[in-house]
Amino acid sequence: MKKLLLGNEALAQGAIDAGISGVYAYPGTPSTEITEYIQRSKTAKELNIHSKWSVNEKTAMEAALGMSYAGKRALTVMKHVGLNVAADVFMNMSVSGINGGLVVVVADDPSMHSSQNEQDSRYYGKFAMIPILEPSNQQEAYEITKYAFELSEKVSLPVLIRMVTRLSHSRAGVITGNRLKQNTIKLPSDSKQFSLIPMFARARYKHLVAIQNDLLDISENSYFNQFIKAPNTSIGIIASGIAYNYVMENFESGQCPYPILKISQYPIPKKPLKKLFDTCKKVLVLEDGYPFIEEAISDYLGENRRVIGRLSGDIVRVGELNPDNIANALGFDVVIDESKPSVVSNRPPELCVGCGHRDLFDAINKLSKEMGSQQVFGDIGCYALGVLHPYKSINTLIDMGASITMAKGAADAGIHPAIAIIGDSTFTHSGMTGLLDAVIEKTPITVIISDNSAIAMTGAQDSSASGRLLSICEGIGVEKEHIKVITPLHKNLEENINTIREELNYKGVSVIVSQRPCVQLPKEKKDRLKQLKKVTLN
Repeated sequence: MKKLLLGNEALAQGAIDAGISGVYAYPGTPSTEITEYIQRSKTAKELNIHSKWSVNEKTAMEAALGMSYAGKRALTVMKHVGLNVAADVFMNMSVSGINGGLVVVVADDPSMHSSQNEQDSRYYGKFAMIPILEPSNQQEAYEITKYAFELSEKVSLPVLIRMVTRLSHSRAGVITGNRLKQNTIKLPSDSKQFSLIPMFARARYKHLVAIQNDLLDISENSYFNQFIKAPNTSIGIIASGIAYNYVMENFESGQCPYPILKISQYPIPKKPLKKLFDTCKKVLVLEDGYPFIEEAISDYLGENRRVIGRLSGDIVRVGELNPDNIANALGFDVVIDESKPSVVSNRPPELCVGCGHRDLFDAINKLSKEMGSQQVFGDIGCYALGVLHPYKSINTLIDMGASITMAKGAADAGIHPAIAIIGDSTFTHSGMTGLLDAVIEKTPITVIISDNSAIAMTGAQDSSASGRLLSICEGIGVEKEHIKVITPLHKNLEENINTIREELNYKGVSVIVSQRPCVQLPKEKKDRLKQLKKVTLN
């Protein structure tokens, strides 16, 4: 069957057809559509494939490992910065190994379309010493995913699939194949495998190191790595993932005159790499992201540099790869015009009309005139736009949950008032532990949870915090009389200012829940939330 699919959707369909029993994820652009596709899939529903959102990426990956422990195939999905959150279990499960097939999908975001950095997840895969797969197009995203589960069970390791924004969010026709049945429950045969106390972990790590040559041999014989011969050996090309597509876009005939080593499976295959070096005078490395391959094969001390790419400056180091900068590196006469017509010029993002965050920022900005040099520590979510004009209400934006802990550190340094603004979903993702730190030390900070009852920035998925925020804060130890609820509406402006002012003057931990559903939520969901909001502290 042929379907028109996003790269993310092709991967999701590949996972369904590979016989997964569950997908575990936290929403994050550009990865979100993978899980959403499985959630919408009629087939997935019929097969009872687990597809509920997790509270964060670490809990998602640990749950996927639990499903693998039971012998079933599991998929876990996140964006690149989400892998930082899950790094603890990611590194350790490479040592423990897996039971049922386990595939980790990470969507990187070159050019930072919706992210804080451009980090390249291939380094994590190398760090963990596990196989890495990098599709070059939508069809390959489907096929590589099915293969990834087979490979995972063959080598008893998790497998990392790296996607990038352009592949994740572009469509193409994809031919799908047969669907495999789900695994039955089968517990690990080695009772010590998943118990990483040092005496057992040493043996597991020794095994991981010992099989590295096997992983290299599999990569060198992989269908997804190809050496493509060509007559002009003045330059050879290494193209990884989507870079291969970009190379071929420069040749209308579909025939590149230069030899190409297409890499979509790692470790980097040595034999075809040696063949390319033996054949060509220079080697151009093309990869979307960091110079991962170039760094691995470059001779840094060589005066006559044979390897060129992002490290050498022949390809721009920052931002996405594209067909035009590849054309320039190949010597084609292509002028890259960075200017844009006014009709498509960049426009700064803005909060939706009627968004509750707007009224919250209005209250904070009114208070700033009387509170002097207070610092407002922001977090990841729609409300991060409070950094920009016309609000300019937020001073920092670093990572999920950092608002509360940075406010605590600033307060420890003597800054008062120190305000943390965090969303409801971000609070349950990574904010609760920071709040506990503040409660333990009675740190004088004011935490404002801007509760719009959704993971709004990524598509208004259900928030794990809905109906639970007040009880969570009291359970963590915030004094009941310093847990306040406000409704961010213009008519309540003065009342809200008074409430925030009162808590800013309190020399301890206070939490203000600014509670109003996202304006983009459908009416039926808002009605359901109204019932949840009736739950108050006893």
